[in-house]
Amino acid sequence: MDRVAVFVDAGYLFAQGSVVLTGAKRPRRDITLDAEAAVAAFKELASSKAKRCQLLRIYWYDGVLSGHGPTTDQIVLAHMDDVKLRLGIVNSSGEQKEVDSLLVTDLIELARLKAISEGVLLAGDGDLRVGVQIAQNYGVRIHVVGIHPARGSQSPHLLQEADTTSEWKAQNVAAFLTVQSQDASLSRPRHEAAASMGAPEQTAQSGDDISAVVSEFVASLQPSEVEGVLAHWQTQRSIPADLDRKLLPKCAAVLGRALTQDEGRFMRRAFRSAFKSDPAS
Repeated sequence: MDRVAVFVDAGYLFAQGSVVLTGAKRPRRDITLDAEAAVAAFKELASSKAKRCQLLRIYWYDGVLSGHGPTTDQIVLAHMDDVKLRLGIVNSSGEQKEVDSLLVTDLIELARLKAISEGVLLAGDGDLRVGVQIAQNYGVRIHVVGIHPARGSQSPHLLQEADTTSEWKAQNVAAFLTVQSQDASLSRPRHEAAASMGAPEQTAQSGDDISAVVSEFVASLQPSEVEGVLAHWQTQRSIPADLDRKLLPKCAAVLGRALTQDEGRFMRRAFRSAFKSDPAS
């Protein structure tokens, strides 16, 4: 039976997806993934590239910050049918480690074991070229897909090795990626915030400010993020790391300074309380 597997380099997807949607690369914290819509899009892509094949599964390659847990979208993807989540490490410089080797290993092994006859690869790194070559030697056809402008975001060596190449446009990516605008409404001028706060240890006003930011943040969560929090709380009591990293700078912007440890703990308690009381959650 002919089968096709999809290999997704999430680092490339988020980086180039934000470029095609906004014109510039945006931080991961500003990007929201609709996991269900993304999986549907990749299934449709596999069907269009390998019409006679059944889907084996979608392999999703991403990284986690050293010492942190998976993000909400990673948690959701890990529990979805037909998806295999593979996680490497993101170092302190924001560089992914081990992700390419995971992808290449899976691609070669599936080809060697004749588990697939075709593969669809959304990626841009030239280091994947060797994996493509070896898989092709085992008889697997490789379809490399990029995000516009693909010629500027993908290695020419990778493209040269592919059996077919194609490109997703902004409308394809917009079906499952959302880039959040910079929210100035949650920030006051630094001097204004500092004047209203007084000394950092005066926490009564800071508690009110943090609570207001947290409530607005929880109300703005996307359905996929809500699903991720609920999945995360099945095994953990903390806030998912990616949401914590989004929320901290918003609170700091309102206060006009970094949060103290006590304020950080207060923020996380406020998140849990606001999330549990929000009707959409």
